[in-house]
Amino acid sequence: MKLLGFEITRAKAMSPVGGYAAGGFGGFMGWIGESFSGAWQSGIRLETQKNILAFSAVYACVSMIADDIAKLRVKLVEQLQSGVWAEVARNSPKAPVLGKPNSFQTRIQFFNQWITSKLIHGNTYVYKQRDNRRVITDLYVLDPRLVVPLVADDGSVWYQCNRDYLNSVLEPITVPASEIIHDRAATLFHPLVGISPIYACGGSATQGLRIQSNSSRFFENMSRPSGQLTTAGTITDITAERLKAEFEKNFSSGNIGRLLVTGDGLKYEPMTIPAADAQLIEQLRWTVEDVARCFHVPLFKIGESNNPRATTIGPLNQEYYSQTLQALIESVELLLEEGLELGSNYGIEMDLDGLLRMDPAARADATQKNVGSGVWTPNEARAKENLPPVDGGNTPYMQQQMWPLAQLADRPLPGVVPALPAPDASTDPTEIPIEAPAAAPTDNTDEPAKSFREFMLAVKEFDLEVCRGLMA
Repeated sequence: MKLLGFEITRAKAMSPVGGYAAGGFGGFMGWIGESFSGAWQSGIRLETQKNILAFSAVYACVSMIADDIAKLRVKLVEQLQSGVWAEVARNSPKAPVLGKPNSFQTRIQFFNQWITSKLIHGNTYVYKQRDNRRVITDLYVLDPRLVVPLVADDGSVWYQCNRDYLNSVLEPITVPASEIIHDRAATLFHPLVGISPIYACGGSATQGLRIQSNSSRFFENMSRPSGQLTTAGTITDITAERLKAEFEKNFSSGNIGRLLVTGDGLKYEPMTIPAADAQLIEQLRWTVEDVARCFHVPLFKIGESNNPRATTIGPLNQEYYSQTLQALIESVELLLEEGLELGSNYGIEMDLDGLLRMDPAARADATQKNVGSGVWTPNEARAKENLPPVDGGNTPYMQQQMWPLAQLADRPLPGVVPALPAPDASTDPTEIPIEAPAAAPTDNTDEPAKSFREFMLAVKEFDLEVCRGLMA
């Protein structure tokens, strides 16, 4: 059978890499069901994928990373003869799928699904749909559970895609690697199979879910007021039954923390949280930190640290970008350049200005420094703020402030009278020669210099007259 010019067959020589089978996010090794050695014998198993994604820390890390990358605008750039990479017009026929990847997803939805698939399953498979001219017209992120990478005897890589109607795979097919963009996470066991960060933090996520589940049942069924009533004497059975009924009615389930008021000489004593419950809270906090560690997400980004080292959002965003987002973003850029077959003179860049859009102070400071140092022209800075160009704004400007000391020492300064050397006592002041004025220049452009020299000669002659008067 032929599909898009390729002969599609079920080659017997192909085999799934390393026994990999689709389904689950365990990847190459399958889903590991033990959080520690001997857990299976003890009846302790990890939660399912669906439940682990319900843990707040896992959901926060996956959704935040995917949303932050998806909001960045994708630019098609071209290398000019000067070596500078300049953005190509958005309606360029070179890569029309960048603006609208397919018929049912926007650009943001498409890249959100791309990153989400990579973080959860460790692999993202993007199917390239072509027209009769072999031009790529649509991109589809396939369900990673329906795709199996294959390796032929000659070493070529193929992908077995099961039926996926939404993504235009109408029947099971096997396509070459040229028709699939494969983005994979850490390849711990095989170079063609990525492993999700959940592989490392699944135990912590399971523990966090168990703590939350146990706490929910505990507080739902527990009867504990904010204090207890005691008495030094004895009370009758009737009074005990009455107190028990009022206690269960007023201080169980959603009434925890209310105050119990009775008589019969009873004394109220407040109750504090037990040490075991306090340790439980610390253990839950540790599970959140472990999940964030596996996703390389700073704790302050998911609300677990109120005292970050930096005091402004600029350094915090820079740390978040370099630690969490940079590798994911550059992987997407490189794979799109190769997958869209752009050529050596074209490239893909994701506009990082979207990460600073909510920090106007840092953006204004960077703009001022770039314009003041001559890196940007005023119009380039205005374009970044979505402002129209102005006349004269296409030229970079710089202030001239730094001068060599030798030039500053030799340059006469207007309005400053140079000091005369002290007269020799053996010399008659009347015999001090006076410099003859220099010949007037013929060029009228030297008028300011001529006026300055005449001024200095007049000052010198005035000083000589004063000296003669004092000597007379």
